[in-house]
Amino acid sequence: MPSLFRFLAIVGILGGIAYAAIVTLATMVEPQPREMTVTVPADRMIKR
Repeated sequence: MPSLFRFLAIVGILGGIAYAAIVTLATMVEPQPREMTVTVPADRMIKR
């Protein structure tokens, strides 16, 4: 049983570190807006 508790503790700690990294990235990193251009083929503009 002690090995199960040790395993669960390690998984919990790793999960907490991953969660903290995601929260840190979500709050501290600002995306840079940029212009986007998409070319639409002419055959998609024709109604059938």
